[in-house]
Amino acid sequence: MKITDIKTFIMKGGNRNWVFCKVETGEGIHGWGEGTLERHERAVESGIKTLTGRLIGRDPTQIEKNWQIMYRHGFWRGGVVMGSAMAAIDIALWDLTGKAYNLPVYKMLGGAVRDRVRAYTHAGDLRGGWDAVDQGFSAFKTGGWVTGENSFHEKDVADALHEKIKDMRNHLGPDVEIMIDNHGRSRPSIANRQIAAVEEFNIKFFEEPVPPDNLDAMEQVRAAGHSTDIATGERLFFRYGFRDILHRQLTDVIQPDIAHTGGISEIRRIASMAEIEYIKFAPHNPNGPIATAASLHVCANVPNFLILETARDMPWHDKVQTTPLVLKDGYFELPTAPGLGTDLDESVFAERPFEDDENKKAETGSGSWNAEDGSPADV
Repeated sequence: MKITDIKTFIMKGGNRNWVFCKVETGEGIHGWGEGTLERHERAVESGIKTLTGRLIGRDPTQIEKNWQIMYRHGFWRGGVVMGSAMAAIDIALWDLTGKAYNLPVYKMLGGAVRDRVRAYTHAGDLRGGWDAVDQGFSAFKTGGWVTGENSFHEKDVADALHEKIKDMRNHLGPDVEIMIDNHGRSRPSIANRQIAAVEEFNIKFFEEPVPPDNLDAMEQVRAAGHSTDIATGERLFFRYGFRDILHRQLTDVIQPDIAHTGGISEIRRIASMAEIEYIKFAPHNPNGPIATAASLHVCANVPNFLILETARDMPWHDKVQTTPLVLKDGYFELPTAPGLGTDLDESVFAERPFEDDENKKAETGSGSWNAEDGSPADV
């Protein structure tokens, strides 16, 4: 069996464009992958085309060799764009190989260590929290900055977050787990005030307290001695980008994104690196259905798994799948069909063509944040 073509499709999902790739063979067996990267979809599409030339004519079931060729033979390594392009192809190779051998991906990884995979979704406010609970989730994530406009007000952020989480906890009760995503918007002193302001509410984890570029800044948060778990990792790439933060144990929960960090092959290695440091694995995944399916298979297999993020961009998340993943009472059921256990309906792509979200956001000013003096701040 040989790879004959790798096609790329970009579809407007619910809140973002999804980047899919399809690896095809002469035998008619195909595999689906995803490398969704919001605001940079065309760059990933170009990256997939670049990698295609290295793989045409190769055996798709030689997944590890193909991964190494994609990573090593381009000379320039790393980065989120090529990491996403590699991820899309790698996921597709696992899907294809599972279909070829009639095995679910998690079986090829060594089998499942759990019967189902716990998931959480998102909630911007209390109403969103109620919606999550109504959908069967017992955990959700909300933002760390509370403002009524697209600007930052550092003096108010800790008190506003305290009141927001207090309201959620009082109305939703003690059993619903709340996570906070700070998007790396704070410097260490502000992040420490935010975490201290919500510790009484038993937060499951506080995500990206500071930007991901400086591990010494992360160490300042760690040194504060918070009882709340710290999470980070969505903007780190490949195992080399995770080495120091894991070895220095600067986080309690690591969050690589399967669609950005080289796919199933690489994220499984990152999870193993975290396991030996007693760090939990909770993949970042606000992506489409193929990245979600791929994450699900890895989470079924990884011993140190904690919880899986999912964005319920309905109805398209399910509509584009021929056999939608089953999510019941806040848990994904393990697929039993070969490969990823789902496939994509290509006819749906035409209903939801690519939208240039970057230009739209530039025109409206949405998706941008400014400090009180008008200077650009982290989104």
